[in-house]
Amino acid sequence: MIFAAGRGDRMRPLTDTCPKPLLKVGGKALIEWQIERLAVAGFTTIVVNHAWLGAQIEDALGDGSRFGVELRYSAEHEALETAGGIAKALPLLEDSGRPEVFVGVAGDVYADFDYSTLRAAGARLAAADSPGMHLVMVPNPSFHPAGDFVLGGDGLLALEGSPRYTFGSIGLYDTRMFRDLPVGTRRALTPFYRETIAQGRATGALYDGLWENVGTPAQLRALDELLKV
Repeated sequence: MIFAAGRGDRMRPLTDTCPKPLLKVGGKALIEWQIERLAVAGFTTIVVNHAWLGAQIEDALGDGSRFGVELRYSAEHEALETAGGIAKALPLLEDSGRPEVFVGVAGDVYADFDYSTLRAAGARLAAADSPGMHLVMVPNPSFHPAGDFVLGGDGLLALEGSPRYTFGSIGLYDTRMFRDLPVGTRRALTPFYRETIAQGRATGALYDGLWENVGTPAQLRALDELLKV
């Protein structure tokens, strides 16, 4: 699932007329880079939620056939934040109503990340009795020096201690975790992260390749120049 419902206020005025995931770097929209990498890793079905200027996203991407995937859209009248967006999209994520472990990635992140490396962690989560999560962590960027969570040598995440890393907005989630959240509820994922980590049901892995959280026009321009080299 690619989370693409945000307004992108810090990217204004660019996002006044264009949804943030469709902003281009290196000649492609941010979301196109992600779809292509997911397709290369063998993923065949991708859910995209949208709210702000969402029709533009559907018009630009179509049914996904040109990427070799099936795109399913979850339209939100108003952005429901990440957890709320997942709850609304559950019918699109759970084929035949069965629980699923799925990849979730923010629509405004660029990374040379190999999504196939998540398969082993996904299999572990799917076999677990209780729903958990697996988060891709990155070295702390200059704008977030304190990091988010601790990544231990055993791969478990913790709330307190060191070394601390930043959540890279790429993760694996179990749909069972969101089934009790009423559809239409606006809810962030942060409480789910903290609760799952505190209960010892969250693992992580460090990714130290190219990763950019494209939050401002300046960051967008810098990444565009980098990808043109």
